[in-house]
Amino acid sequence: MHSGDRLGCIYVVATPIGNLEDITLRALKVLKEADIIACEDTRQTLKLLNRYEIKAKKLVSYHQHNEKKVSERLINEVLEGKTVALVSDAGTPCISDPGAEIVRKAREKNIKVLAVPGPSAVCTAVSVSGFPGDSFEFLGFLPRTEEKLKTAILRAVFSPLLTVCFESPHRIKTTMQFMKNLVPDAEIVVLKELTKLNESYLKGKPSELCKLLEGETSKGEFVLMFPPNEEFESPEEILSVLKEKGLSMKEAVRITKEVSGRKRGEIYALAVEIFK
Repeated sequence: MHSGDRLGCIYVVATPIGNLEDITLRALKVLKEADIIACEDTRQTLKLLNRYEIKAKKLVSYHQHNEKKVSERLINEVLEGKTVALVSDAGTPCISDPGAEIVRKAREKNIKVLAVPGPSAVCTAVSVSGFPGDSFEFLGFLPRTEEKLKTAILRAVFSPLLTVCFESPHRIKTTMQFMKNLVPDAEIVVLKELTKLNESYLKGKPSELCKLLEGETSKGEFVLMFPPNEEFESPEEILSVLKEKGLSMKEAVRITKEVSGRKRGEIYALAVEIFK
């Protein structure tokens, strides 16, 4: 470890999102010297460790279904002087991946948490999107329930910021079909297999993307990007469209406030007239 590091701490280690060569020298050093590697899927992490001939002392499965329980155990290990390297299956932990729970508990106990930066699917996608990356919004994985999905998509379409989100491979076609019916004229960018041999950049309206995704068999996550709404509609126009799309007044007010930056009272007063 470098001179600023010490034992009895937690390292949040970014790992490749696809191409296993996208790993930093420091990340390899930390993984090699850590007492414990906490990972989502030990099989995925072992692929990386084997690639670089790293013999892990101890691998612990740490994922969304057990992180509360396992984080307590890992914190106790750190308090006893052990070093824990926290990784996800791909990319940076805690960014739409498990890890926030153990970091929160570590901070509460004044345990040192050190970042080992590296790949991030969000930043990678923005960097090759062709859109300005000085300001953007990340929504994480799109919601699964229809109403929440509708809200998330409409929020992204109306936002003056570049909006980035993830979708799973087994839901991408259904989600795109949903967007085809909800926002048929929206321009959307879809990135898949980032950093891998078959990396693809797709851009078009939902109907066009539905055709391009026919027969899609990718097992990796997809990154969806909604360009900034440069023809920014007035709050009244946004509220009217959201009403037509079937949103409640409460949801319409929330989305309009978020994308317009106007005060809630002002938006609410407009909504009362439009939704009456």
